[in-house]
Amino acid sequence: MDKFVAQANIDHYLDLLKNGDVAAYNRYAINKLLIEEENKLSRDREQLEFAESRAAACRLRADRQRRLLDSFAHGSSDWVQAERLLVNFESLAQFVEGFCRQMRRQVNESRI
Repeated sequence: MDKFVAQANIDHYLDLLKNGDVAAYNRYAINKLLIEEENKLSRDREQLEFAESRAAACRLRADRQRRLLDSFAHGSSDWVQAERLLVNFESLAQFVEGFCRQMRRQVNESRI
């Protein structure tokens, strides 16, 4: 049950971070909560697969946003908003990828 709650919390925090309008102090607090939930799952291979699926989703979201950005005229208001979201999505993808690398190390070390 604890794993389910942690996974649900992670999904919720990732959804919150997708919003490009999150203030910096809120983003910091959400990131901190996200890290706490991820750490609860950090040594379990099944949870690594869960985290990697979320990382893949973040990469796909950033790729879609990059294509959307390219569809707007450079400098237009739509382009500016799409660029802001792209930066946000790429940052989120890097964050989740970093956690997956850390989790892989922990899972591999726990097998020794």
